Amino acid sequence: MGSLAPGIKLITSFSRDSWYRFFILLLTFVFYTSYHLSRKPISIVKSQLHRNCSNVIHPSDLNITDNDTWCDWSPFDQKNYQNLFGVLDNCFLVAYAIGMFFSGIFGERLPLRYYLTSGMLLSGLFTTLFGLGFYWKIHSLWYYCLIQVLNGLVQTTGWPAVVACVGNWFGKGKRGFIMGVWNSHTSVGNILGSLIAGVYVSSAWGLSFIVPGIIIASTGVLCFLFLVEKPEDVNCTPPQHHESAEQEALLSNSSSNEEIFSCHSSTAVELVEEHTEAISFCSALKIPGVVEFSLCLLFAKLVSYTFLYWLPLYIANVAHFDPKHAGDLSTLFDVGGIVGGILAGLISDYSGGRATTCCAMLIIAAPMLFLFNKIGQSGLSTTICMLLWCGALVNGPYALITTAVSADLGTHECLRGNSRALSTVTAIIDGTGSIGAAVGPLLAGLISPTGWNNVFYMLITADVLACLLLSRLVYKEIRGWCGNTTRQRGFKEI
Repeated sequence: MGSLAPGIKLITSFSRDSWYRFFILLLTFVFYTSYHLSRKPISIVKSQLHRNCSNVIHPSDLNITDNDTWCDWSPFDQKNYQNLFGVLDNCFLVAYAIGMFFSGIFGERLPLRYYLTSGMLLSGLFTTLFGLGFYWKIHSLWYYCLIQVLNGLVQTTGWPAVVACVGNWFGKGKRGFIMGVWNSHTSVGNILGSLIAGVYVSSAWGLSFIVPGIIIASTGVLCFLFLVEKPEDVNCTPPQHHESAEQEALLSNSSSNEEIFSCHSSTAVELVEEHTEAISFCSALKIPGVVEFSLCLLFAKLVSYTFLYWLPLYIANVAHFDPKHAGDLSTLFDVGGIVGGILAGLISDYSGGRATTCCAMLIIAAPMLFLFNKIGQSGLSTTICMLLWCGALVNGPYALITTAVSADLGTHECLRGNSRALSTVTAIIDGTGSIGAAVGPLLAGLISPTGWNNVFYMLITADVLACLLLSRLVYKEIRGWCGNTTRQRGFKEI
């Protein structure tokens, strides 16, 4: 009998469970890529809605009253356009932050497949409606604000649901690395959203929203057709969420670390009274580590989302690029974010210190932000290098907290097997972070008229505060490593 073809050997070398896990990982990656893809166009289009019209050749038959604003899109042709952009951003982000706290509750009580499908279809609808404002010639700020609010609410369906789905399929062993790679969907979505919006921004900016809207709606149909929520639904083996005491390395390194990451007996009893019932909001807050990581994410996401919404405009204003090239260049920040998220996952898996990994990257990020503002625009090569570095250091901790840390805490051993806590814990952590995501772009809009230097001082301050909020957990992790080293040495001497 002839030997099997190499490709068939490769396919048959993986078990049925492995193929399903890969399929779910790929599917949820595509889903959340489309979510971020549909959020990005607004940051690209800003520099088209308000630009320096004195450098633009106007049609000969057009009667111009103001040479500087004739080509701007009303109402963003006013002098306070930066404040108006800040309002527009916050309509989405505040609605997103508020909705996120409720999204996890709904996500635990509704089928994830239906929940995600409806969220993506509605996101596609509202994203498209924003772009149709160009063709319908709508110049009302209230129209765009209303669309942003509604889109912000339905976009909250994405994150808790996809994290809960991945958490259902993957155990704890290499969660940092797996979710670090998987979490690159955020940056991939930002990159694709920037590139797609950049194609149309100078000719017909409405298509910069309509095309991403169609894409996310299409992925909603894909979700309805193919998503499998749990391994048990297709007779696959459920993952192991908790390791043995000797191997426990994630969020509980030693007996001293148990002080942070183990529940008091009364709390544990309260949480596990009913394994099959969805966990309450207050009970989720009692899981050790949830509050600290949530507050840290608030400031980390403040920095990340300020870059997400304002970086193209900053590059256009400071480096004097046109809207398309500024948008293309800003994607390098997200390229760095992909590398940073994967490195953060690898390092935290190897060291067993989620908090220490986040804190170390945040410490390095602060001076890098300062350097980016001072020398980042001195040349194209310098700009590229600084964008990559800042992207890695800013998005690394953000990626780790929203994925591996959320999944660790949502399947914490003190929950005693309650698998329905993951969506609520994820929503609390990301919802708190979304408050920072709303505040950051708002502050940038208010501060930027006084100078971009002040915006970067605000970002550096937020970065330092994020680091300080993890200091207690970092101390316990380091003390746990020292304790382990001492016990290992003592064992060898015996």
